Amino acid sequence: MKRATTTLADDRQLKLGLFGANCSAGITMTMVPERWDASWEHNLALARLADARGLDFLLPIARWRGYGGLTDPNGYSLETLAWAAGLLAATRRITVFATVHAPLVHPVFAAKQLATIDHIGRGRLGLNIVCGWNPEEFAMFGGSHRAQADRYAHGREWYEIIRRLWAESEPFDYHGRYFDLQGAVCTPKPYAGSELITMNAGRSEAGRQFAVETVDCLFTGIENLDTADQVVADVRRRAAAVGRPIDVYSVAYVVCRPTQKEAEDYLHYYAVEHRDEASLEKFRTINPSEGDTNARLARWAAGHGGFPAVGDPDRVAEILARVHRAGYAGLALGFVNYLDELPYFCDEVMPRLERLGVRRSTTGADGEGDGGTHAMARY
Repeated sequence: MKRATTTLADDRQLKLGLFGANCSAGITMTMVPERWDASWEHNLALARLADARGLDFLLPIARWRGYGGLTDPNGYSLETLAWAAGLLAATRRITVFATVHAPLVHPVFAAKQLATIDHIGRGRLGLNIVCGWNPEEFAMFGGSHRAQADRYAHGREWYEIIRRLWAESEPFDYHGRYFDLQGAVCTPKPYAGSELITMNAGRSEAGRQFAVETVDCLFTGIENLDTADQVVADVRRRAAAVGRPIDVYSVAYVVCRPTQKEAEDYLHYYAVEHRDEASLEKFRTINPSEGDTNARLARWAAGHGGFPAVGDPDRVAEILARVHRAGYAGLALGFVNYLDELPYFCDEVMPRLERLGVRRSTTGADGEGDGGTHAMARY
C-alpha cells in the first residue's frame, strides 16, 4: 500500500489544527465559566467552522477518566473513533484523527473500524497511536500498566498487524510476543488503497524511537523556542538512520487579543487566578515527571503543557512562524473556548501567517476528501 505522509515538499506551509476539543475544558485546567463545553453539538459546530476556515486537522485526546478536582477536566470526553466518524461525515476537506490506545483495542478490531471510518471520510482519517501512560485508566480495563519499553514493543506489534491486515488480501497467521493470531484478514481496506496518516506522541527516548520507526508524525512538546530546532534535528537524525521520513508536530495554547496586555491579563485570569488546583495536584500525582516544577504545572493549567502563543495578532503570528522556522511541520492549538476564540484567530492571525510566508490560504477549498485534496495529502 502507499504510505501516508505529511512532508511539506509541495508548499512547506505550517499545518494548523485543533487539539483536545473532544474533552471537557479542552486542554486547560481552569474553573472559569466560559471554559470549553465539549458537547457533541459544540464539536460539530467547531469542526464545520475549522473546515470552512481552512484549518488542516482535528486531533482528539483519548481519555477514559478525568483529573478530578472541582471541574474534573477531561472527565467528560467523546470517544475518539466514534467522534472522528461523525465529524468526517459532516465535513469536506479537513483531516480528522482518531486517538487510539493500542493496549486497549485489539488490532483486528481496530483495523476494520479504522478502515470503515476512512471510507466515511473518503481518505481523511488519521490515526494517533498512543501506548498509554495513566495507570488508573489501565486499571479500569483490568489490565496492568507495562513498563515503558514493553509498551512501545507492544505498539510495534499492534501496528504491524494492522498494516498487514490493510495490505494483504489473504488470511495470515501472526505469532509475536504479544499477539498470536490465526487466519487474520480485513476487508474493507482503507479508502483509495492508502494507509492512514499516523502520529504518535513521545518525549522520552523510547517514545521518539518508536515514532521514527513507526509513524508519519511525531507529536512532542516544545520547552522553549531557543532549543526547539534541536528537537527537530534529533528526530531527523533518528529518522535518517532508519531510512524513514517523519514530520514533527507540537501543541500550543493560544490567547490572542487586540493588545498584548489584554492577552496576558486573560492568561493570568484563567490559568492563575482561576485554575483548578485540585485537578492539577491529581495530575502531578499520576504523572510526576510532567508536573515536577511550578513552571510545568502552570503550562498544564494553561494548555496541556503546550507552548504559549500569547499576545496580540502580530505577536501570536510571529511565535507560530518561529516554531515553523525551527522545523516543526504543524501545531495543534488549544483555546479556553474554541468556538468563541477561533474566528478572531482565523481573521487576524492566519492572514499574518500568510504574509510571513508560512501559510497559504486554504479558505474556500472544495476538496472532496479523495486522498489528494485535503490538507495532509498522501503520495
